Amino acid sequence: MVKFNDIQEREFNRLLARYPNDKKKSALLPVLHLAQDSFGGWLSSEVMDYVASLLELKPIEVYEVATFYSMYNLKPVGKYMFEVCQTGPCMIKGSDEIIAYIGVKLGIKPGETTPDGMFTLKTVECLGACGYAPMMQLGKHYKEHLTKEKVDAIIEECRKNAATNN
Repeated sequence: MVKFNDIQEREFNRLLARYPNDKKKSALLPVLHLAQDSFGGWLSSEVMDYVASLLELKPIEVYEVATFYSMYNLKPVGKYMFEVCQTGPCMIKGSDEIIAYIGVKLGIKPGETTPDGMFTLKTVECLGACGYAPMMQLGKHYKEHLTKEKVDAIIEECRKNAATNN
């Protein structure tokens, strides 16, 4: 059974307190972030149903939001998720080639995770950094003006970090 632990429960209550009692749905986005962070980096149906029950919503209301935004993962993801922008300005600057290169380098297609669970490649809509195209988000950080060489360095840095943190 899915359930927040005491620390997560306190955070949920803190988030919920930001909104009027009769507007619990307003807390849906931050609560989905909390749930995703709390339950393995993705939102299973069971987790989304749990969020719906906490906010007194119909499950479909949660599914609609979770499936609309690319920031929510609906299946397990790797330790490092490469979210590469694929909108106009990034495409003009070569994001298609970067996406293809990452795919070849890691042996995966967009939406897939490497067999070792280390990397996920995801294409996303505009990340609001058009002046730094092509770019991607890696965790909370933007990686900008991407080239094949920069991608190689990022992958190597992730592997190095994973090795030192294990």
